[in-house]
Amino acid sequence: METGEKTDLLLNLLKADSADYKNLATDDYSPEQKKQTIRSLMNIRMPGGLSKALLSAQDEYLRQEREEKGVVTLAKIPTVREQFGGQTALADKLSLWKGDITRLQAGAIVNAANLQMLGCFIPCHRCIDNAIHSAAGMQLREECNHIMQEKRMRYGRQYEEPVGTAALTKAYNLPCDYVIHTVGPIVYGELTDALKEDLRRCYESVLQCCAENSIRSVAFCCISTGEFHFPNEEAAQIAVKVVTDFLGTHADAVDRIIFNVFKDGDREIYERILASYVSSL
Repeated sequence: METGEKTDLLLNLLKADSADYKNLATDDYSPEQKKQTIRSLMNIRMPGGLSKALLSAQDEYLRQEREEKGVVTLAKIPTVREQFGGQTALADKLSLWKGDITRLQAGAIVNAANLQMLGCFIPCHRCIDNAIHSAAGMQLREECNHIMQEKRMRYGRQYEEPVGTAALTKAYNLPCDYVIHTVGPIVYGELTDALKEDLRRCYESVLQCCAENSIRSVAFCCISTGEFHFPNEEAAQIAVKVVTDFLGTHADAVDRIIFNVFKDGDREIYERILASYVSSL
């Protein structure tokens, strides 16, 4: 099946699956408009009732999308030692990489989730939660919903995922093995010590999850920055401190920890912090 046929098949199945958009006229859409519509319909779809035909069409479409974007393996990402020098063996276990986290073929990637833990429902939103769920496929929302339903049976119908925890799911159509979801703190005004501690717990919980599940490599996004307004400098300082402290006591538990950034500003912050870390050892 050609690319255009795969796109049209999935688009038509998603439309037929939607009570609100089944009559949406898309015949005259450009290829890019069709892709945006597919992502939008996936983003807004509530969990439940996924047909085999819809899943099959989606998986084939997302596999092709993954191939077109290109998969980035750990071998293609330099270590901190290779970037900044240094004599410590720990520098071989750290990397800084700027790019799309959904392309990484790591043991796990970290998703900055929200309290509902179901992904972002805003069509084509630019948050990492949306990007990860869109590339993984609708099965990821299904699994997250299953996790939340089980927790609500134990803790009550109003249960929300606490800040600073870590939840492990499969990765589905992503090239990584797992996704680790953590809810970071939201900064509404002044940055407090309590908010800093919440962010520390996010990184600690993810690393503990990796150790408990024998996940040898993990890529961290910039948790709580962006939409959650945690200051980028302070967030990076916390991330590097928690990760390097973990490596100081659990170096044998992991092969690589990647600080994944998407903006030049974050890359510059991490470069400065990591270069200082290496030079201090």
